[in-house]
Amino acid sequence: MAHKILVLYGSYRADRMGIRLANYLVGGLTAKGNAAELIDAKEIGLPMLDRMYKEYAPGTAPEAMESLAGKIRSADAFVFVTGEYNWGPQPGLKNLTDHFLEEWFWRPAAIASYSAGRFSGVRSGSTWHSILSEMGMVVVSSTLAVGPISATLDADGRPTGSAGESLERAFGRFADDLAWWTEAAQAQRARKAPPY
Repeated sequence: MAHKILVLYGSYRADRMGIRLANYLVGGLTAKGNAAELIDAKEIGLPMLDRMYKEYAPGTAPEAMESLAGKIRSADAFVFVTGEYNWGPQPGLKNLTDHFLEEWFWRPAAIASYSAGRFSGVRSGSTWHSILSEMGMVVVSSTLAVGPISATLDADGRPTGSAGESLERAFGRFADDLAWWTEAAQAQRARKAPPY
């Protein structure tokens, strides 16, 4: 059975490099039989957080927010693609994520970080792990850390050179770890309703 996986990406920069990793992940997860969909914060264009989705009366949330809430609720798992800005995650991704809360609960999440340098966004990924856990997701232990991104993936999200080969080798474990937890969460939800 195909898992519905949302790949969330949050850079608003004009020359976005992380979109390469987001596209690579959508392609790789799809090739493994999943229904993967890119959720691009810049494309969705939610405003800076004022009111969370749950703070709107039913049927009154902005259309983009309502649509995304439905996608999050129906997803089996999530992959968050985070760049590193001054040791932290991108504000666009954090803003998109913060508009929701209960919608995220009781599903697994995986983190793929990137940067232009050799640290591959790992400091952002570590911070993001705590954030996602606080928001009710189970964060899988396998991560992807890509850097320098321009030497790992070309403009179409295809692996290049030795760095791309390393990414290809790491992706299998990353995807398998996420699949295992996705199946475990599905089985548990079918057996017993979440406690809240």
